[in-house]
Amino acid sequence: MHVLITGVAGFIGYHLAMRLLAAGHQVVGVDNCNNYYDVNLKKDRLKRISSSKYIKNFQFFAIDISDTKNINELFAKNKFTHVVNLAAQAGVRYSIENPRAYLDSNVIGFGNILECCRNFPVEHLLFASSSSVYGINSSQKYSVSQNTDHPASIYAATKKSNELMAYSYSYLFKIPATGLRLFTVYGPWGRPDMALHLFTTAILHDQPLKVFNAGKMLRDFTYIDDVIETIIRILPLQPSLQQKVSHDELSSADSYVPYRLYNIGNSHPIELMEFIETIEKVLGKKAKKEMLPMQPGDVQATWADIEETVQATNFTPKTSLYDGIAEFVRWYQEYYC
Repeated sequence: MHVLITGVAGFIGYHLAMRLLAAGHQVVGVDNCNNYYDVNLKKDRLKRISSSKYIKNFQFFAIDISDTKNINELFAKNKFTHVVNLAAQAGVRYSIENPRAYLDSNVIGFGNILECCRNFPVEHLLFASSSSVYGINSSQKYSVSQNTDHPASIYAATKKSNELMAYSYSYLFKIPATGLRLFTVYGPWGRPDMALHLFTTAILHDQPLKVFNAGKMLRDFTYIDDVIETIIRILPLQPSLQQKVSHDELSSADSYVPYRLYNIGNSHPIELMEFIETIEKVLGKKAKKEMLPMQPGDVQATWADIEETVQATNFTPKTSLYDGIAEFVRWYQEYYC
């Protein structure tokens, strides 16, 4: 495969690039390396990709996907077989403070990717959606067939828009597209704004953890290796046309067009207090806690129904919470300490 990974300097993009290169595929990576979080972490991820023994199959371009001219030139000069769009402005809470960044990257930028896949056809487009699209939804587990019309944040709204945009392009131009609804990914080289990174830092520096909603939260924590294995198995599974009785009977995951959605999660939601206790066990140190109310844009629980994903990929996430956190802490202490 000749794969374009957007957001290659990001957490998931880095791991996916390393895995594809190890398997002998050609990878082109783009990233704008913005300063939403520590740029040095992004640069260090890129250094590891570039210094690997697979460097002959890797090219990097510092491009923002909202830059129409440069993205078009990149597609024109390369014959990509697959595209994995992971570039996005991340973060639920930051989307309330700076919605413009989300419109530029997540909507305009993704629109550019879709246009390029239209003008320079690829075998399969994968794009990162999010569990956030389920929004204000009391039904558990979250199934891809559920209604997702009530986003609780601007970030979630942009991810929902990605799904709708991709569906339209698949319908109009027969672009094989698959949306990946990712559930709370964690592990080594993870983002500093995520709970595991924040909590580990706070405990090691004797600072209080900010525990929202008094800890009464559930999250479907999913280890990075399990996420990457799932994506690797979905890459060759191009969606094909399916016959349905009528459009009225279609769920959000069904389609006449070459378009699919998958939940990428662990399907074992963990209470926030258990999550913190596991970090404490791994670190051998107790946490100080500051109990705070629910943050705007947050939801109380996430829980992925992954039955369809498992059927399609023949893979079930295997990493326990303790083992995953232990791997993260091992990396954290080597990188920061």
